[in-house]
Amino acid sequence: MTIVLQESLRGLFYAPYYAAIALGAHEKEGVEVRFAPAPGFGNAPNGLFDGTTDAAWGGPMRVNQLYEQRADCDLVCFGEAVTRDPFLLVGRTPHPDFAITDLARARVATVSEVPTPWLCLQHDLRLAGIDPASIDRVADRTMVDNMAALRAGAVDVVQLFQPFAEELIEEGTGHLWYAAASRGPCSYTTFYARRGVLAAKRDEFRRLVRGLYRTQKWLHAQPAAALAEVVQSYFPDLSRARLTAALERYKTLGIWGRTPILPRDGYERLKDGMISGGFVRGTDYAIAVDNSLADTAVAEDPPSL
Repeated sequence: MTIVLQESLRGLFYAPYYAAIALGAHEKEGVEVRFAPAPGFGNAPNGLFDGTTDAAWGGPMRVNQLYEQRADCDLVCFGEAVTRDPFLLVGRTPHPDFAITDLARARVATVSEVPTPWLCLQHDLRLAGIDPASIDRVADRTMVDNMAALRAGAVDVVQLFQPFAEELIEEGTGHLWYAAASRGPCSYTTFYARRGVLAAKRDEFRRLVRGLYRTQKWLHAQPAAALAEVVQSYFPDLSRARLTAALERYKTLGIWGRTPILPRDGYERLKDGMISGGFVRGTDYAIAVDNSLADTAVAEDPPSL
């Protein structure tokens, strides 16, 4: 019983997936997981269609995008781990009373590496009555470049994930303005596979999801320091102190789900952002999501690791 599992990109907010592999959660459920490291931004789904991988983890954003681009797309999301947006706005000066409308008067550098962070943020702006096109925005630089720009005073606020945000905050050159997780459920990362593969390997995937659920129980019962110890090997250049602080912030923000069920409200919130940003027309929840394996895992209630 083997599943080839594709990483989408190396990101700290994927900690539940790394922890499951490091703790042997899936093997404890009787399935071997062969981990395929990140192939580069946006390339994770390729192996699903050429048959070299069985499943990947990533955003429902990518699944929606592929339904637009490929007539043969039959991808389905299952096994959610990141249930809220993990991106943060970090500004040069303290701003304890920050409101989204304040971005109308700021020089903003947003994430260029992947589209989801801006799609979600621009939807926040629209809901607040601000035209995203009116924002003074740097849209074409990397997060590392944007950190340098913030330090140099070339921008007022940058959009980052961890541990980049933690680095600026620890230095005192950055101050947390806004955690996107505060908007509420916004399904960010799930397992996904082709529907035919999911059917053909249903028992293997059932065990995969049970392993994730057992890891989720473990993660929510442990301090951030324990999680940092488990996932450290995936981030060898990151100090244990910063890794722990970054994970603690994510845990406090509630970005990680307690079960592998992908909720409709989180999916619809993400889809609304993609539609309002003109990225996709949107794929129905019933087409893009299959919670049957997650529902079964929750009903069976396996023990924590």
